[in-house]
Amino acid sequence: MEIETTENNINELISRIDARYGKMSKGQKRLADYVKGNYDKAVFLTAAKLGEIVGVSESTVVRFATQLGYSGYPGFQKALEELVRNKLNSIQRMEVTYGRISQSEILETVLQSDIEKIKLTLGAIDHAAFNLAIDTILNARRIYVVGIRSCAPLASFMGFYLNLVCEDVVTVNTNSSSEIFEQLIRIGEKDVIIGISFPRYSMRTLKALEFASNRKAKVITLTDSIHSPMNLYSSCNLIARSDMASIVDSLVAPLSVVNALIVALCMKKQKEVVSTLETLEEIWGEYQVYSSDELNHVSDTVTVEGEKSHE
Repeated sequence: MEIETTENNINELISRIDARYGKMSKGQKRLADYVKGNYDKAVFLTAAKLGEIVGVSESTVVRFATQLGYSGYPGFQKALEELVRNKLNSIQRMEVTYGRISQSEILETVLQSDIEKIKLTLGAIDHAAFNLAIDTILNARRIYVVGIRSCAPLASFMGFYLNLVCEDVVTVNTNSSSEIFEQLIRIGEKDVIIGISFPRYSMRTLKALEFASNRKAKVITLTDSIHSPMNLYSSCNLIARSDMASIVDSLVAPLSVVNALIVALCMKKQKEVVSTLETLEEIWGEYQVYSSDELNHVSDTVTVEGEKSHE
């Protein structure tokens, strides 16, 4: 679900909430406050799940929708989808965040922002969830990794290194929804799926996690908040701070969490990893994988593999 438009249309649903807020019950006011602050998350939720998060009954959620003038909860959800589509686009977010920063300050500002995201992630991450993720991955028959759009490089990076540590790893190809389910067709209760998604959240990733959960596979998520819709089907939630304020999605902190997972797995399977790397070195040498395109450092000189160094 990739969504953009202008700020002027944002208030259509919000104005209905504001107009009726004074006459709402305490439970409905909690719903109103949650929806206004988290509409990009609420759009993924069923009436029952929204009620559970806010602490009201499903019937209260349905009454809330009808009192706002919608035809039940489905009509309310359609209004939510329109609201999410009206979020500020990438260019507008960049202007708000970096509009007053001079060119000379950009490098320091962006890097300092990424450092801050890592610090915030380190201070808040659930160590028990991290350890559970390690054990779940180690005990899985097959490991699936899925990430869409800007999260695809994270999924690819994670899948590449997991393949060096574990025996059966599938990085799910996400060109279309049908391809996702075709690749997940054999997933079962002995398998694990790792779903990576940050705002804007991917409906295709969410559906993949739902499918895996229905097949009784273990579900691990890497996302930005405990309220993320990706956590609906997950028993192990890894939370990493991200920054979507600019045109570029900052996923430095999530990448650090992926690195930590890989290192922890390597420590648990040191002998197997060493054996794998030794075998790879032999294969690379035998088939001259790196014979013509690798640079080697020799003393103070740099040589291309296969050429003599010149002092």
